[in-house]
Amino acid sequence: MRAAQAQLETATHNLANAATDGFRRVQSSVVLTGRGLVASESPGTGQGGIRETGRALDLALLGPGTFRVGGTETRDGGFVRDRDGFLADRQGRRVHGLTGAIRFPEGAVIGADGTIRDSGRTIGQLPLPAGTTVRSGALESSSVDSIGETLAILTAQRAFETAQKTLVAIDQTREKAVNDVVRLK
Repeated sequence: MRAAQAQLETATHNLANAATDGFRRVQSSVVLTGRGLVASESPGTGQGGIRETGRALDLALLGPGTFRVGGTETRDGGFVRDRDGFLADRQGRRVHGLTGAIRFPEGAVIGADGTIRDSGRTIGQLPLPAGTTVRSGALESSSVDSIGETLAILTAQRAFETAQKTLVAIDQTREKAVNDVVRLK
């Protein structure tokens, strides 16, 4: 029942983030251990769809990388210039490059390799792992399949109900056995 509940929680979390830019589906799996069935989660690796926005500071990642924003990592590349001229997310947290927060002057551009240039000179670099490129003027959509997550929710609910009915049947059998022993005496 705990494993089914964990799978249900994962699927509802994924479904709730189906419209969140850059969200990667969390994968849930159930493993049989000495303690019974145990659910575990792992971050998904699927690429979300890329949609063009035309905004120069909207950045989509193609590949396994993430943006370092404040103290976290994200794939949501909807950025703005803050009042001090730094590249920041919509909550005001600054984007970090290889050498700290990225100052982003008017007219600067971000190349596909994450290099930030102003008037032809390199002024910063996004830390990207091998195999990751950046597309300027686009955002990555969530990698969640809403229909698949809805089916996962239904499957988890049914598994929970089945386990619950099994426990009720076991309890009824035990109760009957106890009552029959009393009658035999």
